[in-house]
Amino acid sequence: MDELNCSPLLVQVLGEALAPLQIFYDKLSAEGEPRGIIGPRDVDIIWERHILNCAAIVPFIKTALGEERLSGKKKGSIADIGSGGGFPGIVIAAMVPQIPITLIEPMDRRVEWLHECVDDMHLHNVTILRKRAEEVPPKPGFDVVTCRAVAPMTKLSGWTLPLVRPHGHLIALKGRSAQAEIDKAAKEIRKHGGLNPRVCEAPVAPGFEPTHVVIVDKKG
Repeated sequence: MDELNCSPLLVQVLGEALAPLQIFYDKLSAEGEPRGIIGPRDVDIIWERHILNCAAIVPFIKTALGEERLSGKKKGSIADIGSGGGFPGIVIAAMVPQIPITLIEPMDRRVEWLHECVDDMHLHNVTILRKRAEEVPPKPGFDVVTCRAVAPMTKLSGWTLPLVRPHGHLIALKGRSAQAEIDKAAKEIRKHGGLNPRVCEAPVAPGFEPTHVVIVDKKG
């Protein structure tokens, strides 16, 4: 049993998104392992390992979008590459419901899962594309492109940065090797119009080890 289930900490971190994300949690808990969405070791730590970890990217997305887009005065858009089981795309969709998000995933069974999650959670801001990132037209592009555990930055730069609009941002959840990945991918990042790649520590929740995000700006 996940120790965080029904914890006040979830309300503190997730706010109004807790209700739809509880549905997501319940679905992951019941179906995630047998359907190959999560591993057996993750079943008892879904909140921490997946949902809260993904939620840590949201403050960076909100900062990148800016108040005008968040308030609806200006249109905004997000794409999540290699959405898989919905990490972080489904979590972002629940936490930033006013912004359209496109989930891009090539595998049929995962696309089916994503559609089920969107329907069960009553998310109205989600479009799902069964495509590889490189098959998605680069224009008009997205204000923010996100991903988690898809590929090292040497490959990820070429898959994601072409989909980022000028002056937009790539925001990727990464592990402890994030800075080394950036250093190794510097040439690829520049080649695809990326500027100022940096690693930021991303708080997960009080009492939990922070994660990391890589942020790359797209030149104008």
